[in-house]
Amino acid sequence: MKKGSITVFLALILSLLLSLVCTAIESVRTASARTQILSGLDIGLYSLFGQYDNTLLEEYDLFFLNASGGNGKLNLASVYDNLEAYMKPVLKQNSQKLSVVQGGFTGCRLATDHDGEIFYRQAVNYMKDTLGSRGVQTLLEKFREKETQVREDEEAGKQAEEKNTLENYEAEMNEAARNSEEAANREAEQQQAGQEDFGDGTSSGQQTAGGITSTPAVNPIPAVKRIRRMGLLDLVVPADKGISDSRISKNTLLSRRSLQQGLDMPGSPQKDSSYTSGLLFQQYLTDKLGSYMKPARTGLKYQLEYLLCGRDSDRENLKSAANRLLLVREGVNAACLMSDPGKRAQIQGLALAIASGFLIPPAAVIIEAALVLCWSFAESILDLRELLHGGKVPLVKSAEDWQLSLENLPNLLEGLDSQRKNSEDGVSYEDYLQILLLTQTKKEKLQRGMDMIELSVRQSTGREDFRLDCCIEAVEASVDVKANGSRTFTVTKQYSYT
Repeated sequence: MKKGSITVFLALILSLLLSLVCTAIESVRTASARTQILSGLDIGLYSLFGQYDNTLLEEYDLFFLNASGGNGKLNLASVYDNLEAYMKPVLKQNSQKLSVVQGGFTGCRLATDHDGEIFYRQAVNYMKDTLGSRGVQTLLEKFREKETQVREDEEAGKQAEEKNTLENYEAEMNEAARNSEEAANREAEQQQAGQEDFGDGTSSGQQTAGGITSTPAVNPIPAVKRIRRMGLLDLVVPADKGISDSRISKNTLLSRRSLQQGLDMPGSPQKDSSYTSGLLFQQYLTDKLGSYMKPARTGLKYQLEYLLCGRDSDRENLKSAANRLLLVREGVNAACLMSDPGKRAQIQGLALAIASGFLIPPAAVIIEAALVLCWSFAESILDLRELLHGGKVPLVKSAEDWQLSLENLPNLLEGLDSQRKNSEDGVSYEDYLQILLLTQTKKEKLQRGMDMIELSVRQSTGREDFRLDCCIEAVEASVDVKANGSRTFTVTKQYSYT
């Protein structure tokens, strides 16, 4: 039997090696615990955000996590509990003894945060992905020039209506009637005096106030004035289609209430005020929301009209939109009348005839202006009727596109459908809505768009408590996890749908 021995030096070396091995083992164990904790948080966040709102995705192609507690209030505690529940099975794997000590959300972004910029960004990104760069360019080319033209036409229509043309005409006609009556009285007195001096006299023919025989021209202005007092929707909406009677309570809308706020977190989006993004967002709303031509199934049926006008009923929104379109078309038609020598000559001839018939030739200029307004208004009624029947009208009208003759102006109501024309290369009602919406501010379109989407989700799914300001787009989670009963790790991670 051999005797073994170990020196003090070798004992020290072995102890150092043993310490190194133990340290390495502990380091590996710690790194493994850290990796497992991070994996647990990753899987927890993936699983949590996999519970996106199905209705928002299917109907509006939006990814948001509904964090409502069932009463319309944001419930981050419940959301965190779900996150922790998804983490725990991962933490229990392997030989590590890992347990969550505490945790929570240190940051959270909601759909309505930053004045709705979170919602806006998702919608714009969806349109970019859907259309591609070529589609975006085509969209820009489609509306850029038309927007300028429609703005000018609407302004021209407003100016024409604000000139008090018909009021001036009415005042001139009333003055002419008073003068005619006074002249008639004077003539009667003179005739009576003449009869007393020379005996009874007779005259043949139709006598005017000045004793001149005249056949008055047919004046269409009174007939058009009566038509202007009628309800615009009664004149332009197809009788067989009718008008929705849906209404909303504005007090429940997102734009009218105080919104819940998320928690500040790094990476908040910057304001996007570019023209391209604005047009893409508007196209998104046009694709997803209803209008008179394509009514929505729930909520307000004419949602694009609500974006434009902001009224609380479909009828009022349609009426306001129709009034704006009427101004636009009046501007178009007045410009056509003024640029057409033939129609100008007709107007001037009729104005002079009417003025002469009333013995007020100087009033021909005022009567001419009233005729231009009445004729362009009547032509615009036919345009709107064509638009609301699903047809198209020219953006800029020429003599060949004109529908209503001056002779038929008093009989407008008798030929509402027989006289109107469809222009294949023209502008549709939906196109006009989009062009008019370009004049609205980003804030108006964003808030009203969220109003309509929130309202539709509530009514279509029976989720009366649904609120967009309870929908999460991104979170930053921080969790403290104890490893092997000794060391506690704190891990923080962000997750976002975008």
